[in-house]
Amino acid sequence: MPRDRLIRYSPLDRANHWTMAMVFVLLALSGLAFFHPAFFFLSHTLGGPVWARILHPFLGVALVLLFYAMAVRHVRRNLLGENDVQWMRQIGDVLDNRDEKLPPIGKYNPGQKLVYWSLVVSIALLLVSGVIMWRPWFAGYFPIPLIRFASLLHAVSAFVAIVTIVVHVYAAIWVKGSVRSMTRGWVTRAWARHHHGLWAREQEETQRRERQP
Repeated sequence: MPRDRLIRYSPLDRANHWTMAMVFVLLALSGLAFFHPAFFFLSHTLGGPVWARILHPFLGVALVLLFYAMAVRHVRRNLLGENDVQWMRQIGDVLDNRDEKLPPIGKYNPGQKLVYWSLVVSIALLLVSGVIMWRPWFAGYFPIPLIRFASLLHAVSAFVAIVTIVVHVYAAIWVKGSVRSMTRGWVTRAWARHHHGLWAREQEETQRRERQP
C-alpha cells in the first residue's frame, strides 16, 4: 500500500456491504410490489408474485444476518462523542462545505452514525413484524389484530429504512472519495485528514508504532 493511502475497509467489510446492498434492493422492490397494486410489476424482480412471496422473507433473514454481523463489529465506532455533538450543532457549515470550521471526527461522522442507528432499529422492527406476518410458518400463531399491526409496522419500518439508504447513497456520492473507499478499500491520507481527522491520526499513530523496531 503506497504511503499516501490508508486502508479504510477490509475485503470482508466490502463484500458484506455490497452483498447487503444487493439483498436490500431486491427486498425493497419486492416489498413495494406487495405494498400497492401500482408496484405489483416489481414482483418480477424475484421471478413473479409466487416466487416473490416465497423468497422475500428468506432474503429478509439474509439481510438481518448480514447487517448485524457488520453492526456488531462497528458498534463502538458509531457511538456519539463530544465532537459529534458539536459537528451536528454546526450543520450549517457541513451543508455549506465549510469543513475547516468543523471539529475533527472519528471513522464515521454523525450523519453516518445516524444512518447506522436508524438501520439498527428499523431492521430489527422489520424482522419482528415480518416473522409475525410470515405465512405459512408463523402467522398462524398470532391473532389477526396483531398481524394487522405488524403489517403497518413493517410498512413504516421499510419506509424509514429505504429513506435512510437513499440518504446514505446521496451522501456517499456527495462526498468525493467515499464510494472509492467502499469499492477499493482505501482513501488518501489527505482525504482522511480532511473528513475524519481523529481516525486519520489514530491510523497514522498505529502505523508509526508498527514501524518501530
